[in-house]
Amino acid sequence: MKSYKLKNENMVIIREARKEDASAYVDYLLQIGTETDFLTFGAGEMITSQHEQELMIESSAEADNRLLLLALVDNKIVGGVNFRGGVRPRVHHTGEVGITVLKEYWGLGIATELLMYLINWAKGSGIIRKINLRVRMDNHRAIDVYTRQGFLKEGVTTRDSFIDSVFYDSVCMGLQIN
Repeated sequence: MKSYKLKNENMVIIREARKEDASAYVDYLLQIGTETDFLTFGAGEMITSQHEQELMIESSAEADNRLLLLALVDNKIVGGVNFRGGVRPRVHHTGEVGITVLKEYWGLGIATELLMYLINWAKGSGIIRKINLRVRMDNHRAIDVYTRQGFLKEGVTTRDSFIDSVFYDSVCMGLQIN
């Protein structure tokens, strides 16, 4: 767990998700789906239940190569990181990360703090050797956050998402943990 003061003077706590966070996490996912087109889901497309999220939180807590982090302000979820490592032995050392932050908290450094927490966790895990992600090519703020933390652009996935009759390409990025 980590706590620090945001640029707007609010205190934020970053910690691993707990089973009792499941209901609030579902509400959080439903909200962020309405706030940006940069996600893999939009308004009304995230179909999940409290029970499903409880199971996901439990499986993340039990796995040595998974992590679900929450950023909280006044006990309200304002950001999250979901890292899922590979299931099979050949890919157990690597995984993909997704980071989200409520729109009203953009630009306050939450994504950077969540990412740094994840990187430090990965370095201390003794297991994770590579963090991968995909980010829409036109999401310049996110690309800047990842680049500042050492992620390298490794390729492009064309037509990675299709929103309102428009295709969007994504940049594949990775960070080696050695």
